[in-house]
Amino acid sequence: MMKKFAFIVLASLLSLTACGDKQDNTTSTQAAKPQITIATSAAPKPFTYVDQNNQLVGYDIEVVKAIFDKIGKYDIRFEATEFPSVLSGLDSGRYDVGANNFGMNEVRKAKYIYTDPIFKNKYAIVVRPERDDITNFEQLRGKSTELTPGLNYATALEVYNESLPDNKVILEYSEADLASILQRVESGKYDFQLLDKAMGEQFIKEHGFKLKALPVPDDEVSKIGTPFSYLLVSKTEKGQALTEEINQALKVLITEGKLSEISKKYFNDDFAPKQ
Repeated sequence: MMKKFAFIVLASLLSLTACGDKQDNTTSTQAAKPQITIATSAAPKPFTYVDQNNQLVGYDIEVVKAIFDKIGKYDIRFEATEFPSVLSGLDSGRYDVGANNFGMNEVRKAKYIYTDPIFKNKYAIVVRPERDDITNFEQLRGKSTELTPGLNYATALEVYNESLPDNKVILEYSEADLASILQRVESGKYDFQLLDKAMGEQFIKEHGFKLKALPVPDDEVSKIGTPFSYLLVSKTEKGQALTEEINQALKVLITEGKLSEISKKYFNDDFAPKQ
C-alpha cells in the first residue's frame, strides 16, 4: 500500500530585495508574506518523493521552489498527503497548488486551472520484453493493468473504456508504489502499465526490471492527454491571479535554463518545455 505520510514540510523563501523604488526605513516591522500551500502525494519518484534524509524532493518540488523564489512575495508550505486528497484539497480550497506530475485531461480541466507546462515528455506502455501483442491503445482491449485512482493514466483508460462497447481494458485499483506495480507486470500478473516514458525507463534501469517501454504512437496521445506535465491550481479568483504569476515566473526560468538544469539533475536529460 502507498505510504501514508504524516509529515508537513515547510519551506520559507528568500526575502525579496527591494529594487527600483526608495526603501522605507521608517519601520523595522516587516509584514508577513501571504502563504501558499502546495500539496503532493510524494510519488511518483523522481517527480516528487521523500529522500533518505526524510526531505521532500524531486523535479516538481524543485520547480515549485524555483517558481516561488522567482515570484518572491509568498511563503510556501508543502503538505504531503495521499493522491486523492491532493485533488479534494484543491476542490475545498485547503490547498492552493498541486504538484504531482499532473498531465492534462478534459475531466480535470473542467475542475482546475492548469499552469503552463513544467515538463515535456512522452508516454509509454510498459510490458514484458517478449510481448509483441501490445503496441498501441487498441491492443490494450481485454488486457489487465493496475492503477492508482485519480492519476492521469487511470482517467485516460477509464475514458477509453467508456468508448468501448465490450472487451474493455481490465482495470484493478490499488495504492501500491510504482516499483511494486512494475514488479507485478514483470511477473506476468498484469499485462501492462501506462506511464511517462522517462519515468518508466528510469524505474526499469534503477530496479533492473526485465521490461520494455514502448512509446505511445503520436496519433493516440490525445487519448491520454497532451505530452506535458503541469501544476494544478484551485479554480478560484485567487487561483487565477496566482496562475498568472506562476506562468510569468516559468517563462523566465525556462529562458534562464533553470528548468533544464533541474531536469538534468533528476533525469540526466533535458525535458524542460521550450518557449
